[in-house]
Amino acid sequence: MPTSTPAQPHEDEGHASTERSPLLGRLNETVNSNGAIVVEPENAQPVSDGAGGVGEQEPALANEPSTKKLLAIMGALWLGVFFAALDGTIVATLTAPISSSFDSLSLLSWLASGYLIANAACQPLSGKLTDIFSRRTGLIFSNIFFGVGTLICGLAPNAETIVAGRVIAGIGGGGLTCISTFVTSDLVPLRRRGVWQGYGNLVYGLGMGCGGVVGGVLADRLSWRWAFLLQVPFIVLSAVLVVFLLDIPLNPASSSKGSALRRIDFLGATLLVTSLLLLLLGLNTGGNQLPWSHPLIVTSLVLSGATLALFLYLESSPHWIPEPMIPVPVIVRSRTVLAAYLTNWFGTMASFLALYYVPLYLQVRGESSTAAGLRLVPMAAAMSVGSLGSGILMRVTGVYYWQSAASMGLFVLGSALICSFTLDSPIWQTYVYPVPLGLAYGSMLTITLVAMISAVDHEHQAVITAASYAFRSTGSTIGITVASAAFQNILTNELRATYGGLPGSDKVIKRITDSLDSVNHLPSGWDRGVVMDIYMHALRGSFFSGLALALLALLVALAMKEHHLHKNLARK
Repeated sequence: MPTSTPAQPHEDEGHASTERSPLLGRLNETVNSNGAIVVEPENAQPVSDGAGGVGEQEPALANEPSTKKLLAIMGALWLGVFFAALDGTIVATLTAPISSSFDSLSLLSWLASGYLIANAACQPLSGKLTDIFSRRTGLIFSNIFFGVGTLICGLAPNAETIVAGRVIAGIGGGGLTCISTFVTSDLVPLRRRGVWQGYGNLVYGLGMGCGGVVGGVLADRLSWRWAFLLQVPFIVLSAVLVVFLLDIPLNPASSSKGSALRRIDFLGATLLVTSLLLLLLGLNTGGNQLPWSHPLIVTSLVLSGATLALFLYLESSPHWIPEPMIPVPVIVRSRTVLAAYLTNWFGTMASFLALYYVPLYLQVRGESSTAAGLRLVPMAAAMSVGSLGSGILMRVTGVYYWQSAASMGLFVLGSALICSFTLDSPIWQTYVYPVPLGLAYGSMLTITLVAMISAVDHEHQAVITAASYAFRSTGSTIGITVASAAFQNILTNELRATYGGLPGSDKVIKRITDSLDSVNHLPSGWDRGVVMDIYMHALRGSFFSGLALALLALLVALAMKEHHLHKNLARK
C-alpha cells in the first residue's frame, strides 16, 4: 500500500504558478507539507473555521475512537441521514400525485427546490455554527426542523403549506447530511475517510432506494400524506440517539459565542437564497405562465444575476465578510477545490434532474407510483456501491484522479442512455439504464470530497466541506429548475402548436400541464396518443439538458489534481 502519491507534474498543486497569483484582496497565504493551501485575511483574528479549531490544524480528537464506538456514533447519525435520503426519493415519486392533488404539475419544481434552497442556505453555515454550539446541538436542531417540516407536509391543506413544509424540512435535512460528514472528518483519518464516507453514502443510497418504493406503496394504497407522517417517529428517535451517543468536545475558543456568531456569514446566505429564488421564479414562470419578454421574468432573471454577482464580490472580500460561507479566496487558488466543487455542481444538476424526471416519465407511461419507486432501487443501490467502492480503492491505492475521470465518463454514458427512453422502451431498460448514472454519482460524491479536503489544511476542512454542500444544493435546485423549464415550455408550446385552434384549447392545455390525470379526460378533437407523444418530447428535452450538464461535469473533473492521502488524523 503506497504511503505517498507517485511524483507527477500535476501532483503538487501548491507549487503551480498558475494558481498562486493574487486575485482577490490582500491575503496571507502559505502552503503546508501536503501541498494544501492555507489562506487567511490579512490581520484576521483567529476564528474556528472547522473541525480543526481556532488557528490550529489539529483534529477534533487526539486519538481515533475504537471501531465499536465509531460505529455507534455514526449509526446514530446515519439514522437521520437515512430518512433525509428516504424523504428525497419519496418526494421524487410522489410529485405527480401531490401535484395532481393540488392541480399544479408545475408544483413539482417548487416541491424539490423549496427543500434544496433551504439546504443551500443552511449547509454552508453549519460548519461554523456547529463549531460554536457543538456538532451534537447542530444535529439535534436539524432533527427538530426536519421532523416539524415533514409533519407539516403530511398535514398540508394546500400547495403553499406543503412547499413551506418542504423548506423547513430542508433546513433540517441539509443539516443532518452535512454535519454527519463533519463528524466523520473529525473522527476518521484522511486515508480511511473515503471508506467511512462510502459507508455513509451506502446508508444514503439505501434510504434513496427505500424511499421510492415506500412512497409509491403508501400513495397507491393509502395516501401520499402517510409517506411524510410515518417518518416523524424515526426522526425523533434519531434526535434521542444523538443526545446520548455523540460527544465531540468544543474548541475552547467557541466559549465566546457572541463574537463568533457575529462573524458568521448570514448576509451571504441571504444573498444566495435571494438569487436562487429569483432564478427559480424566472425560469419556472417564463414561457409557461408568462411570456419570456414579460417584465416580471426579465426583472427576476436580471436581479438574480446581479444578486449573485454581489454575493461573489462580498464573499471574496475579507474587508466586507472576514469569514465567508463560500471561501472564494481558497477556491480560486486551488484548482482541485474549484474543479471538485464544479464537478459536484454540474453532476448534481444532472443527477437530480434524472431523479425527479425519470419517475415522471414512468408515470407518463402509465406506471403506478409503486412501480416508479421500484425503478429507482437499482440506481440507488448502484450509488451506494459506487461510493463505497471508490472509498475502498482510494484507501488501497492512495490516489483518486483516474478513478474520478473513469467515473465521470460512466456518468455521461448513463445520462445518454436515459435520453434514449421512449414510451415503448422495454421494461428492463427502465431498470438498467439509470444504473451507470447512480454508480458514477456515488463515486463522484466520495472522490470529490476526499480530493477537496486533501487540497486544503485541516482548519479549513469543515468550511470547505460545508461549501461543497452549497454547490450540491444549488446544483440540484438549478438542475430541477432547468428541467422544469424545458419540460413546461416544450409541453406548452407543442400543445399550442397542435391544438391551439380548437375551442377552449387554453383551458385544456392548462389542465394538461397541471395534471397528468387530465390526459384520460380529453374533450373531443383531442387525441390521447398525440398528447402522450408531446409529453414524451417534453421529457426528452429535460433528459438532453441532463446530458449536457453531465458533459460539463466530466470536463471540470479532468481539471482536478492529485494530493497525498494521509493514513492518520495528524496528517503525517
